[in-house]
Amino acid sequence: MPAQPIMAALRGFHCEHTPSKSRILALVHHRDGPASLQAVLTCRHPELAQQAVGILQQAIGSSADAWNPEPLERLCAQLPDAPASSLRSAARHALAGVWPMPAGSFLKWEQIADGDGDVYEGNDVDAVTRAVRTPNAARLADLAGPVIRVEVLREFHVHDQQAVLKAARSAGWEPQPHDDLEGEDPEDVVGAIMWLGESDSEIEGADTVTDTSQGLRLHTENGHEVADWSEEAVVADFGAGWRYTAAVRRGELATPSMRKKTPDFAALFATEALHCDDPECEEERCQWQLTPRTADILYTELRVLADQAYEDSEELGDRPVVPDQHDGQWGVFAYLPKLTFAADLQWRRRFARAADDLAGDLERGQWPEPTCTAEELALHLAIRDAGDRGDEGDDAGDHGRLPTHRDDYDFDMCSEVFFQDTDVLMLYNSRFDGIEDPDGETNQHMGIGDLRVAAWFEPFLNVQARDPRRGFRR
Repeated sequence: MPAQPIMAALRGFHCEHTPSKSRILALVHHRDGPASLQAVLTCRHPELAQQAVGILQQAIGSSADAWNPEPLERLCAQLPDAPASSLRSAARHALAGVWPMPAGSFLKWEQIADGDGDVYEGNDVDAVTRAVRTPNAARLADLAGPVIRVEVLREFHVHDQQAVLKAARSAGWEPQPHDDLEGEDPEDVVGAIMWLGESDSEIEGADTVTDTSQGLRLHTENGHEVADWSEEAVVADFGAGWRYTAAVRRGELATPSMRKKTPDFAALFATEALHCDDPECEEERCQWQLTPRTADILYTELRVLADQAYEDSEELGDRPVVPDQHDGQWGVFAYLPKLTFAADLQWRRRFARAADDLAGDLERGQWPEPTCTAEELALHLAIRDAGDRGDEGDDAGDHGRLPTHRDDYDFDMCSEVFFQDTDVLMLYNSRFDGIEDPDGETNQHMGIGDLRVAAWFEPFLNVQARDPRRGFRR
């Protein structure tokens, strides 16, 4: 029985012209080997071949519903039966975005690695093989093997600048032109340290303060991408320093949230005097208001949630959450929907930042506005925790000096007005398992959208996205 063809990703169509004929070729990518060209059809008229390529390129970017077959049929009428049939078949594959590759029509990586068939000759075999195996412009999804990102953090105390500069020059380093140097570093000591720091040897004139690294396996399903194709700035986050963390746990230092001065919520959320005492009054001044006290409690809960998430992510790392093992231990991640339990460290830190971003809205005197699924759930958790506090400590400290209002601590109303919908809460209900998939029938029927873990930080289209370069608080 003949081997089944593999289905390759279709990347485009191209023409090859000779004096006697023209050929149309399909460029396809597949995980089993390098990209290759597959024959589509041959015809004698180069202008018809070029028209065919244009139509096929349009088909790649179209859908079956939007596709207009009339230009294709007009062109097929000008071709002999055999190439016309091949063109129609190619159009169907282009609309599907895939191309069937029969066995024997492509090379596999192991064939190249083993030198099967004398694929390359000459002195550059290794370089050519590497270029084919790992193309310079490849995206994460194009690479067959695992992709590991290694982030290195090195810090040096320069105790003798001249010794550092001398050592760097001896190693072949040259300083930047004087006009390019900043005022605080006129001799380019930073450049010298960077040059010498590429080696593991000790640097004369400098002592190592920090030398650490961390690795991460990139997964497309978690929203990862290689750095050259990343839509967001690639930020290496090594978390809080271990000495600082130890000091906090010993009670010697305050947490970042405790150390930061609380915003002036009385000014940021100044309330209007009520029109009357009737709770059913529809006058604008009697409508619900986000009061200073409510904002203060909600801000505190968001900051605490962020701190807990940062600390828990540091402890948990890339390990999955095991409910029976982690209940009560991981204050945040054990209480997220179960589809998040296998998330990695970076995802968990981004969730912590989501709570910080919402707290930042309140700091600026704005209602907290979730811009992605992660922020929606973070705000749900903060509102829940704020409601669970009750009136405990309401009159203590700075909070007790805030003005009072009829709408204080109305967190049910917060849940009603701060969200566009509550779809994310369905992830807690086992009846809706699988509803996160945007291709699922129920998801599409209800118009929910993508709730898969990898999409939790994708900005909603109807709100302003956060600055992707904002970094992390800790």
